[in-house]
Amino acid sequence: MTQARIAIIGAGVVGATAALVLARAGHPVDLYSDRTAEQLRDEVPATGTAVLFGHSRDVDHTLVEELYPDAPLSTGMNTRLNTGEPGALEQVLAFDPDFTYTAAGIDVRLRAHDRIRLFEEAGGSFHVETVTPEELDAVAAAHDLTLVSTGKGGLSGLFPVDEARTVYRSPQRHLLAAAFTGLGHGDDVFTARGHGAGKHNVFNLHTDHGEIWIGPYWHKDVGATWSVLGFAKPDGDWVQRWGEVTDAQSALEVVVSIYRDYFPDDLADIEKLRVIEEDRHSWLRGAVTPTVRQGVGYTRSGRPVLALGDSAIAFDPIAGQGAQTGLIQVAALVKAIEARGSDFTAEWITDQFDRHWEERGHAAAEVTRLFLGDPDYAFAAGLLFAGAVSDDAVGAALFGLLSEPAPILDFHTEADVERFIEDAKTTAEAYERV
Repeated sequence: MTQARIAIIGAGVVGATAALVLARAGHPVDLYSDRTAEQLRDEVPATGTAVLFGHSRDVDHTLVEELYPDAPLSTGMNTRLNTGEPGALEQVLAFDPDFTYTAAGIDVRLRAHDRIRLFEEAGGSFHVETVTPEELDAVAAAHDLTLVSTGKGGLSGLFPVDEARTVYRSPQRHLLAAAFTGLGHGDDVFTARGHGAGKHNVFNLHTDHGEIWIGPYWHKDVGATWSVLGFAKPDGDWVQRWGEVTDAQSALEVVVSIYRDYFPDDLADIEKLRVIEEDRHSWLRGAVTPTVRQGVGYTRSGRPVLALGDSAIAFDPIAGQGAQTGLIQVAALVKAIEARGSDFTAEWITDQFDRHWEERGHAAAEVTRLFLGDPDYAFAAGLLFAGAVSDDAVGAALFGLLSEPAPILDFHTEADVERFIEDAKTTAEAYERV
């Protein structure tokens, strides 16, 4: 195999994973970050939960060995939809399917830090410096292939927005993310849910205000914990509450207030949550405009560079597609680099991104739209959620889309969704007979 000189700009979990795998494959790799590995671990907030559902978790394990065998796994999604205001709430639906896979949420700061260290052990060169657009040109000139993995900001502006593939022009949710300790993962957790949901994600939706999710998590400092993600609709009541968050304690207070007012059945467990004192960056709030960019960008002198992870496709995190899709892109890209060997032209880069879009990116974007309640998917959401209430097999298939989203590309009419539902029931019945 030809050893290509490769530069990777950005050392988040996707960039660090690509660097590690390529270095282990024998390529001379330079990984650039504006922070040290320790700063990436301890001086920034986690940019999401980065839960890997099923397929992406399997793919990740083909890239990097399991480093966190004690991390709690989630095995289902306990789901409820409420409507109404505090004091006059009504439950619209509830269901609690087991996944057909397992999922794990590992602190992305820990994963990036550990993969950087493994990368250095594999002979890779880690450079702590900010790469500006001007400096990127010199970096690209010194390497056969340059990957840009600086996330939704940074150098992502080098890659023009793909207007044909980008649906939204503004954030669809305002986000609050935080990790907490104080609550276990045994059968005595979320007992009001009736399933012993300590190993299930707990997903609450409100018709007018948004969604809030809590799931098992492995925190960089204290291990087994819980991660909370709140998704406030732009015109709902929760946006103002997110604005009140200024630190971890106020994040906890706002989370408790949401459950007290809108999901009181879970309040007894939520009130057990405590701030992680070891981590002053355990929370984050903001908003994401889901955006698809062109896979190839150019430096000041016209050298082509490749968009990786969130630099290529920025997802709203409601369906957990960001880290999953980025790692799947890494796996495909490593194989393509090995097959190509050298001469990484703009046409080759574009072809790789188009393949990634067709094989994962497009479906992942559409599943995100489904869970955002996009009106274009109202015909499917109604059937799927109603079907999940009556049959756990349908709920499992619905959340199976988080792992393998491709089936959504066949959802054009209600008849298509009905076939998907019937196939799920038939598969479950066949499995039970075996």
